[in-house]
Amino acid sequence: MSVDAHPPTSPTPIPPALGEFDLLHETAGHPLLADLLQRAMGDDYPVDVDPSSSCTRSLLAHILEMLALRPGDLLVDLGCGRGGPGLWLARETGAHFVGLDFSPKGIALATRTAERFALSTPAHFRVASFDATGLPDASADGVVSVDALPFAPDRDAALRELRRVLRPGARAVFTAAKPADDQPPGPSGTGAWPDRVAGAGLELDHDEPRPDVPSFWLRLYRLWEQHEVSLRAELGDRATDNMLAEAREVAPKLATLHFRAFTVRRPKG
Repeated sequence: MSVDAHPPTSPTPIPPALGEFDLLHETAGHPLLADLLQRAMGDDYPVDVDPSSSCTRSLLAHILEMLALRPGDLLVDLGCGRGGPGLWLARETGAHFVGLDFSPKGIALATRTAERFALSTPAHFRVASFDATGLPDASADGVVSVDALPFAPDRDAALRELRRVLRPGARAVFTAAKPADDQPPGPSGTGAWPDRVAGAGLELDHDEPRPDVPSFWLRLYRLWEQHEVSLRAELGDRATDNMLAEAREVAPKLATLHFRAFTVRRPKG
């Protein structure tokens, strides 16, 4: 991947091509990458989830509390990737689960991941975009999007779609970074996440800081660089070049970013 496009692991996303997302999902479950991610995350690494982003045990516990799902509720994961975080939440709550991603490779892998979780009701996955999920109005009792929603080509349209599919009073949790997004709204649709949330007709219920995330990314980037030879041997040059380009570009920006977990709600009225 060129330096002007980064896969969903990147905390400062620039929308990449579909093929790069497919490549990320195809390589993310490799044992070497999983080992490096676990070493970077330490005790907060959620082994069952096998994440490919900054999804930690503490984040999952926070999402569990915020969504307050009950057995039989419908949980939707926007940008589900290989499916681990959403499937974990569904297993813990007994919720029905739908995972959406625009990467066919991600959806194929998530379907396999679901077999390992053995949910009481079958999970459903399909290819869809953030702003066109294909879900019925007011059908979701909870929505989650871990390190994915910032990759929506049109974030405002994605949040409007999120509001449409949430039932009145239901919540969604998504992770993002600021102040990189804290710019006045303009023709390109940029703007702060709280402003976007309000503009989409949603209420911001909770803004949870994630102060440990920058140090996690720095540790992971250093591990990638230290293991470049092994990464090239096991993943190939293309995937390794993508990862090292991300590390070089994003690492210097981490000190200026504040990572958050936003909980939003569709108003009841």
